Parts: sequence; structure tokens; C-alpha cells
Amino acid sequence: MPHFAGVYVAVITPFDAVDRVDERRLREHVSWLLDCGVHGIVPTGSCGEYAALSEGERAFVVETIADECKGRAPVVVGTGASSTRAAVRWAEHARGCGAAGIMALPPTAYRPSRREVRAWYEALDDVGLPMIAYNNPFDTTVDLTPDLLEELQMLERLVAVKEYSGDVRRIPLILETTRLEVVVGCDDLLLEGMLAGATGWIAGLTNVVARESMELYDLICAGEVERASALYRRLLPLFRYDSRPTFVQAIKYAFELNGNPVGATRPPRLPLPETDRATIAEALGQLASVAHS
Repeated sequence: MPHFAGVYVAVITPFDAVDRVDERRLREHVSWLLDCGVHGIVPTGSCGEYAALSEGERAFVVETIADECKGRAPVVVGTGASSTRAAVRWAEHARGCGAAGIMALPPTAYRPSRREVRAWYEALDDVGLPMIAYNNPFDTTVDLTPDLLEELQMLERLVAVKEYSGDVRRIPLILETTRLEVVVGCDDLLLEGMLAGATGWIAGLTNVVARESMELYDLICAGEVERASALYRRLLPLFRYDSRPTFVQAIKYAFELNGNPVGATRPPRLPLPETDRATIAEALGQLASVAHS
């Protein structure tokens, strides 16, 4: 059985009116996601603005979510960092919080050699938690290609890859050449990715459309491709933002439109341009009209 099958949500980090982490909203949001049936929660990923959090805030977010999820759903903690020592420290913190695993970006500070990428994941492997390697060649200088994953699969705790390259052709190749399970990383490639063999989904816009996302995932798993495709097409105007640099702003703006503000994004992320705001408002309006028809 796959370790990380199902829908895991890379949660946003809510901020209050004076830009502090909003514990109440964070707990409410995570509880709502779990009530909607999501299978797990992923704090301090890119969606959670990990790079904009202080060390104290980051630890607080992970600890708060671990407490809220206790006995309800597994937590997989993002360990993105600029140094091996820092990434390992966040993995150890996750272990201490009872996390079910870690989602590990490769080195982010500079362009490492292949040998250095292996050493990075070896250090994280030693922490002892099941690990999802996060392939995001757009936000890092590393592309975890199928041949590199074939080398890394020797690591005992590496069990999956979150595939965010946008090339769905990689999924069958990874499954053919490694023992790793594949988790879809792009919301707007979910249907294609699962039909290609992925078993999990670490989702972004699901923060906003959790019930619709769960329905979509269940339809795909049940082989209801025609019904899944129809729902997928309705969700794509939102899901496409997951593959854009402004995806966190898009999610937080959608919360604002729904009457549940979770604060602004922290710089360097700036507010959305008006054209994007109009697109998101229209997409949410169309989903609401279908739901009530």
C-alpha cells in the first residue's frame, strides 16, 4: 500500500491584522479541511510561506497543526531550507511533533552538484521519518529527474516524490524505474497524473475548494473518468493558479471573496493584479452557481 495515497493539503499560513500568525484561524482552517475529508495536512511548504516565517513562527505553525490533527489525520512537514543543517533541524522538529513524514525540497541556496543532492537527502534520511522528495525545478535549481530518483531510491526512508515538473510523462517512467510512489504536485495536472499512475495529491487550491477536490479525487479513484473530467474542467480556472508564482496570493484572495479572510501574503509576495482578481472571482462564482443549480 502507498504511504501517502489520498489528498494532502499544503496549508496556507493565516496572518492577523497586524501580520502575526493567526492561531485561531489556522486551527479553524485545518479542522474544516479535515471535516471535508482530506487525508492529511502539509504545513510549511511553499503554500505556507515557510521562507517568510521566523524560526519561532515556523515551529509554532507545525506544532499547532500537529496538535489540531492529533488522532484525526497524518501531518507531513515541509523541510525547505537553505542549508543541510537547517533542513535536518526542521525534520527533527517534525519527528518530535509526531509527524508522519516530511516533504523535502532539495537544496535551495545555490546550484548543487548531483553528489551534493544525494548527500542532502542522505542527511534527511538519517532523521528516520518517511520522506517525500519534492521536485520543484521552477523554485529551486535542482530537477529531480527520473534517473536521479533512481539513484536516490536506495535511501531507506525515501518513499515518494511530489512531482511538480509539469511533465506528466515522467510519472510512468518513475514508476517503471524506481520503487517510489508518485504524488501529484500540480493541481492542474491531477486528472492526467492519476491516470498516469500517481496515487496521491499534495494540493494547493484545495485550501479553498476542499469538498469539490475530494469529490474529484474519489471520482478518479472510482474510475468515473467522464464525471471526473466534467468536474475537473470546472475547477481548472482555479487549479491553474497552482502552477503560477502567485498561487498563494490567489488562495488567500479566494478566502477573502468567500468572507473568510486569512490575511495578506508577506513580501516579497505582493497583492494580485486586478485581472487575476477578476478571474478568480468569476471562477468561484461559476462553481457556486453550479453547486446551487
